[in-house]
Order: sequence, then structure tokens, then C-alpha cells
Amino acid sequence: MAISCEYKIIFGAEFCLTECPLSAPCGLFEYHRVKNIDEIPPAEENIIDVAVLDMNHGWPNLGHDSLVHLVQDTACDFQEMLKKTGLSLRVISYDVRLSGLLPARPGGRFRIYLGTGGPANIDPVKNDGVSEGSQGVHENPAWEARAFELFDAIYESEDSVLLGVCHTFGTMCRWSGVAQPTLRSQEKGGKSSGILENVLSSEGADHPWFSRFAQRLPDGRRMRIMDNRLFDLIPLKPFPSGVTVLAYETLGIGGPEGDAITMLEWARDRAGVMPRMYAVNHHPEIVDRSRQRLILERLHKKGTVTEQWYEERLDLLTLNYPDEDSEQRLALTSDFTIVAPMRYYLLREIRRRAEILSLPETVHENSILNSDSL
Repeated sequence: MAISCEYKIIFGAEFCLTECPLSAPCGLFEYHRVKNIDEIPPAEENIIDVAVLDMNHGWPNLGHDSLVHLVQDTACDFQEMLKKTGLSLRVISYDVRLSGLLPARPGGRFRIYLGTGGPANIDPVKNDGVSEGSQGVHENPAWEARAFELFDAIYESEDSVLLGVCHTFGTMCRWSGVAQPTLRSQEKGGKSSGILENVLSSEGADHPWFSRFAQRLPDGRRMRIMDNRLFDLIPLKPFPSGVTVLAYETLGIGGPEGDAITMLEWARDRAGVMPRMYAVNHHPEIVDRSRQRLILERLHKKGTVTEQWYEERLDLLTLNYPDEDSEQRLALTSDFTIVAPMRYYLLREIRRRAEILSLPETVHENSILNSDSL
């Protein structure tokens, strides 16, 4: 994998679960999961806060923890710079669907927002616990209107960013009205799950950032992805100005392009290169499958997940294709579609905060754009 925490490389994935030095008292990384307003830690000028929109409605989820670990891994790799400036990174995860809690709009403590996957219907009104696609989830849909207001504010703020996966992708599609969530039919094989394939659109292959990804793909278009979705997002045309479809599903590996959208961009950064409001309908945040398997085994031993849930995710984390390096191809997708964009904006915030506080000079975020390691 091109981008990885140096401690995992030296000591193995287990190290980061038990002995990561960044999470020690007075370390460079903190994590807070909040369900009530009084659990939100106060803002501090030397801490860069990242808001995670947890869309899991209380369900166990590997993707949520993976997003948190991606921020932690970034702090690990940027630790010398963070130590020099006295800055640190903090993730605050908000229980959006179950507790109805949402982070503050941009302009205050937050500029970076990450949205997770989650179960059940993309339309919260249809989650009555018994309807097809609700997966037993019964939720209060009141959170959605406030989430849409947050998305509006992020869209209008050129200095803020929202990167989303899976359920957040569907919610953003509903917010913008660009696609209709549709339960996957039996003709399509029902739930899409496993190591599968998506294909870049012509716009995606020509994109200022994703064209670099296309150059690394065997045919310039087809990418390996980790999938776990009940719903397709079928485009509703015409698209609003500025919305770019970056990728579609394929109907089986090597098959034709399907009708479901799997990557969308709503806005780019000021330089017009990196997507700043963007989401995917797969799971690129599951970067380190060996570490995820350790977490999965622990959940299973504790009895906190069902046998079906465990077996399904174990299949995802252990499958490889005999004629290719599946790990490398999945890592390439992860690097270009979630890891590098997130690191670009984290590095931008570190630089920006250092300038505001007159701290030592930091590395510019363009180092991500110019990196030869990708």
C-alpha cells in the first residue's frame, strides 16, 4: 500500500490497536464518541477537530472505526510536524441517526467532516423496522433535515470539506436530488457484497485528481472495490451544475457498466484539483484488512455481533483473486478515493492553524498532489 502508518509497517497491525504512542496522555491524537451535547469536548486552539457523521444507528461497524484510524494514521505519519508545532488531531464522532446529534456548521471549530456507512433504507422515513430494506431499523427521520442544512453550509463554505462513504453517499444523493435510492433487485443478485469492481466514467478518468488514479489502473478505468450495499443510487437527470459523476458499478467483474452511480463529486477545492464535497458508494476506508480482521475477531469473541454478521465480514476481509494482488489493487483504490483526499485536507488544516498561531512552518498540502508514492 502506498500510504501507511510507519508503526504498522515496523511492528505489525496489532501494535496500532494496543500500543499506539499517539493516543497516550498528552499525545497527538484523541478520539471522542458523543451521543449527548454535554459529552462534546471544548474547542482548543492547538487541537484540529475532525467531525465524523456516524450513520450506523447503533449497529456494529468496521467502517466507522476505519475512518477514525485513518485520521490516527495521518497523525502518526505527520507526528514530527505536529510535535514541532504543538498541534494535535482529534476526532469527534456524532451519533447522527440514533441520537439525532450533528456537529456544528463550518466557520467555527470544524472544517473537515467525514461520513460513514450504515444499515437500512437511505430514506429514514421508510425505516419502520419491518419494511423490506429497513433491516429491522426503526428510526426518527428528524435528523435528516438538519443534516441537509449542514450539507448546505459545507457546500457554501469553500474552506470546508465533506468526504463520505456508503450510507452518507446515499444521504448526499437525497440532499442534492441527483439520484434515487433503489433496493437492489434479485435480477441484479440482491445485496452487492464482496471484492468487486467499479468503472470510472469518462469525466472521472479526465478529472484533475482521479486521472492520476486512472493512469495506475490496468485499463485506465476499472478499479477493485470492497462493496456491501443493499441500495443502488440511480441517477436523476439533468444533474445540477457542478455535480460530476465519477464512477459507476459494473455488472460483474469484467462485465458492462451498470446504471448505478458509485462515486460523485459536488464541489472541488479552490485550486480546482481535489474534491472537497465528494462521496463513494463502496468502502475504501477499509484499508488495512489484517487490522480489520483483528478487530472483527475481538468483536466475535465478545459476542457483540451475530454469527451471520461475522461470517459476512470475514469473507470480505479474507477474499483474494488468484490471478492478481487483490490487496494492492484495493489499496490503490483506497489511496486515491479516500486516504489521499483526507490527508490533503488534514495537512491544509495543520498548515492553516500553524499560520494563524504563528507556529513553525509546516509542509504544504500540495505535497500530497505532487507525491510520487501514489
